[in-house]
Formats: sequence, C-alpha cells, structure tokens
Amino acid sequence: MSELDIEKVVFGNELKAVQAYNLAKLAGIEVIDRFQLILEIFVRRASTKEAKLQIDLARLRYELAHAREKVRLAKLGEQPGFHGLGKYEVDVYYETIQRQMKSTQEKLKRIRETRVLHRNRRRELDLPLVSLAGYTNSGKSTLFNSLTGENVKIGLGLFTTLSTTTRAVDLFGKKALLTDTVGFVSRLPLTLIEAFKSTLEETIFSDLILLVVDVSEPEPDMERKVLVCLDTIQEIGAGRIPMTIVLNKVDLVQDPALERKIKSIKSLGLTPISVSALHKTNLSSLKREMWKFLKDEVKSSFSLRVNAESMPLLSWVLNETTLHDVRYEGESFRVYFESSPQFADRVRSRVEKLGGIFERG
Repeated sequence: MSELDIEKVVFGNELKAVQAYNLAKLAGIEVIDRFQLILEIFVRRASTKEAKLQIDLARLRYELAHAREKVRLAKLGEQPGFHGLGKYEVDVYYETIQRQMKSTQEKLKRIRETRVLHRNRRRELDLPLVSLAGYTNSGKSTLFNSLTGENVKIGLGLFTTLSTTTRAVDLFGKKALLTDTVGFVSRLPLTLIEAFKSTLEETIFSDLILLVVDVSEPEPDMERKVLVCLDTIQEIGAGRIPMTIVLNKVDLVQDPALERKIKSIKSLGLTPISVSALHKTNLSSLKREMWKFLKDEVKSSFSLRVNAESMPLLSWVLNETTLHDVRYEGESFRVYFESSPQFADRVRSRVEKLGGIFERG
C-alpha cells in the first residue's frame, strides 16, 4: 500500500473490530468502515457546540460497543487504528467511556432545554414553522439563504449543515419561520440518528416540510435519494406533516430530461415545484405553494382609545400579523388584520382587558 501512497482504506459496510484489525494488519495501514468515515466528515463540518457534542456522543457510543474486542486486540500488538489502547483494562476502559458519555449527555441536555424554550417562544408568536429537509448536498442551505436573505454556510461537500438555523420568511405579507436542518444520507447509522435527534426534532414540530431534491443528478440516484429521505422522515416521526417536493438545480437540467424527472417524481405520488435556489428561479411559485399549505387564518378587527396602554398592543399586532388597515377616528383607532385563530384569541383577550371592542370576520 505504501507504494500507492494510500493513507487509509474505507469499507462501505460495517466492520467488526476483529475484521478491521485483521485487514489493517494485512494492509499495513488504518482500515475504517462507513460509520467511521461519516463520523470523520461530521467532525470536520461541525461548527457549533451542539454539533460537536452530538458527534462526540456518537463516537463514544461506537467506542463503547466495540470496547471489549478492541482492548483484547490491542494487547496482541498495536496496529494502525488501535494505538494507545494496550494500557487499558476492559473495566477501566468501559468506565472511562461511560463517564465521558454522561458528561456529554448532561451538556447536550442543557442545550436541548434551551432549544425547547426557543421553540416554545416561536410557538407563542403563532407563526407557522417550515422545515427544509433533503439528502445531503441537495441545496437546502442555498434555498434557505434565497428565501430568507440570510447567509448561512454552504459548500459542495457532504454535511455542511450539522445544526439548525431558523429565520423569518415573507410569504406575500404572511410571515413564517423557516428552519435549515442536517441533511439525510442512505443507511445513516442509528447511533448518528440518535445523536442528532434533537436537531432532527425541529422537523417533527413543523407545519410544513420542504423536501429538497437535486434534480441535476441521474434519475436512478435522484429517485433512490428521495426514497431515503421519505423513509428517514417516517423514522423520525414526521410522516404525518404536510410536505412539498422542491426540485432544485433546474438550471443544470435541460428538457426533455427535466420533464422526464418531474414525471418520475409524480409517479411516486408527489407533486413537485421546480426551482433554482442559486439563481432564485421560480421562488415565487414555491412561496405561493407554501402559502397555500399554511393559510389557515381569520380576519379580525378591534377598536381602542389611543393611550399609553393601547399603543404597545398596536405595535404587537403590526409586527405579528398580516395587517390590512389602521383607521384613526378621533381619539380612537380601528385595526383590521389577519392571523391564526389562536393569535386572534390572544388579541381579543388583551383588547377586552383594555375596554376595547373586538370583532371576528
């Protein structure tokens, strides 16, 4: 292997510790399996504290599952990929990993509690939640940037996004919250799914999922990845949530290939919207589709006297609803707005406390 200048050998299937040991002994270099490769990519991509902790937890769980065999093999003589284990006894090694896992889980628990608080706060605003999902490198982050005007990190490599980002998006005067999430991959190890459960949970609490598909890929690859995504969405418990298929990167596909791929997606029982996130092509159609799914609002109005107590309420309604009109009548004003029924009820409660008149419809 040295004459070929190979640093390590990667196997696509899962390897037992003894298999990796024997293969490394034969090759004279480190041998890893698919899980370890994905983990290495995750380590390089992680930029937030939560992502780094989740990756560390996945690594520790993997180590714990292979600990006993690794210790035994390490004592036979250090081989590539097994350095430094010989000095550990099995029990000591187990305890070390379990202690590290407990510490990591405690840190993640505190971060997740903060995430729940943020999620509850967003729910209090009564804004619909939309999650971007899709196979890794399908263009989710580029679409997120184009829809929100943000500048989250994008790249050509796998798993550029390992943590969630949520921002507001305007849908023809109606506000929604859009979340960019970690990309899916075929045969993603259960350990990694468990480690990233809190990140994937954002999808579970959505009102709508935008499943982003790279339409520039060969048709068999595109279909396979769509099915992987649909299976993963079911696995994490988000199968009941309404979903829109977004065929991204249409600028890289010519007719009749594009029409053929659209038919292929439709044959799966899905209705797609074709866009180019990079060139912002057809985003208005996508927004209209999102608005159609999320439109569940009621028209309301209320009247209040102009004073120090009513003006903060007016500002709140201006910021959090679709405002139609504000009319001033002497010392009072009347507001016409559109919002979710839940938000309208909250406005009614505050208006009536201030002695105003609230009307639905």
